[in-house]
Amino acid sequence: MLSRSCLIIVCALLAMASGRAQVIDFSKYPDLTGQWHAIGGPDRFDMSKPAGLGQQAPLTPEYQAIFDASLKDRAAGKPDITNFFCLSPGMPRVTNGYGELEFVITSDTTYILIDHILDDRRIYTDGRSWPAELEPSRLGYSIGHWVDSKDDGHFDVLEVETRGFRGPRIFDDSGLPLHEDNETVVKERIFLDAADRDVAHDEVTVYDHALTRPWTVMKSYRRDSSPHPVWTEGHCENSNHVMIDGRPYMLSPDGYLIPAVNDEPPPDLRYFKKAGQ
Repeated sequence: MLSRSCLIIVCALLAMASGRAQVIDFSKYPDLTGQWHAIGGPDRFDMSKPAGLGQQAPLTPEYQAIFDASLKDRAAGKPDITNFFCLSPGMPRVTNGYGELEFVITSDTTYILIDHILDDRRIYTDGRSWPAELEPSRLGYSIGHWVDSKDDGHFDVLEVETRGFRGPRIFDDSGLPLHEDNETVVKERIFLDAADRDVAHDEVTVYDHALTRPWTVMKSYRRDSSPHPVWTEGHCENSNHVMIDGRPYMLSPDGYLIPAVNDEPPPDLRYFKKAGQ
């Protein structure tokens, strides 16, 4: 995996090689340099409300029932599949802010680098149209544009739309579900706080068929005050996790299959011969 500095250098070299290298006037953009951390942590989609049912998500009756069942599974110890298999949280869950965040602005793309599992985001700001076909992904395909909302010659808001998803995806650790059709559309407005320039906001609005209406949540991130912040290496090594017939199991240190959930029944062993056969 490329290091953070290598990724930025590669992006610059690719732009130069394509003949589209441009001198960018960073004074026209908001100062998003440095390391950022989610205020409140990444465990809830709406950090202003309690987890679980306290989120008061505007779910349809069908998906409210799915969520209620998910909460019972969590209480019984059943793991979240994305965490169990070290999958990317996907959108919009990734906006919760897992690990340290870094914004990298170039002339035609804005990157949101996240020290977590395969969560680096690429937001195209070159004026492109939506492709006729999108390759579905957990993070989706993002197109954005910078806005000078004060008409003073300086960009102050990055507006982003993301679509083209594949699942499974959920809103947060509680298992809040998104619709299985993956036709989610996520719109964002990213900007610095007017009173505290070391606080950034991401106003996230989710359009999804599991919801009775668009759901808007404000995410906030604080800039690390250190001039040389420490960047940790996010990794996940759950290679001992397996899923059999829709049920989670694990491999013990001595190589035997064990349940991942209390009182989990053994898997179907129809293709194995019993001892003595």
